[in-house]
Amino acid sequence: MSVPMDMDTVFYKSAPIHKVSVRCLFGMIHDARHGGVALPVDKLPTAATRGGYIIARRAGIGRGIAIELWRAGAEVVAVSTTLSYLETLQKEYPSIRIEALDLSDWDNTRKVIDSLGHFDCLVNNAALGLNEDFLMATPENFDKLMNINVKSVLNVSQVIAKKMVDAKSGGAIVNVSSQASKAALWGHVTYAATKGALDAMTRVMAMELGPHNIRVNAVNPTVIMTDMGRQYWSDPTRANEMLSKIPLG
Repeated sequence: MSVPMDMDTVFYKSAPIHKVSVRCLFGMIHDARHGGVALPVDKLPTAATRGGYIIARRAGIGRGIAIELWRAGAEVVAVSTTLSYLETLQKEYPSIRIEALDLSDWDNTRKVIDSLGHFDCLVNNAALGLNEDFLMATPENFDKLMNINVKSVLNVSQVIAKKMVDAKSGGAIVNVSSQASKAALWGHVTYAATKGALDAMTRVMAMELGPHNIRVNAVNPTVIMTDMGRQYWSDPTRANEMLSKIPLG
């Protein structure tokens, strides 16, 4: 079963926050409707308090991050493959700018991201989720997930990082990976492979961009019960197996 995760993007340029302004891009997905995270302004990385770029899903982790940045005073631009979800976001937060963009289209993505200008922070959260056993994995699904979960991150990060380097501004890039890159999860062979690749890409990005004062890190969350998470992990058998691995339950 293929589960679309994150295919959208949001930028923002903020009012002064801690005497600094923020500019960020956020990407979203089209089928997550709940969940989200709070990101206190005082916990933002230094570069993010100047400006940033986030790619995430419509109503999960990425949406939560984007909303908290907006609440902190940022001017947000959301980009997604699904205009209706962008319109829903804008209806809730009228000052958020929206723009439809298919991140699987390499050339058009570069063109659109480049036209949005300079950013000081990038959060790559765009991804597709797929549940299939190892012996059932297909080349079509492998290519589909690699295209979004890894290739689109390379594409967007190149455009954003190049502007950081040219401007000598420094910056921060965060790639949202998964525990699937660290531990075996049944039925996640292709998804896990993409997240392992993303971790490897993050290490190389950090090495090559570090001399330009650009920090690059990955975060590897466990299961989060957004709508996407519930599609797979609401099954008690699967959930209990996962919970048994968490000492605090």
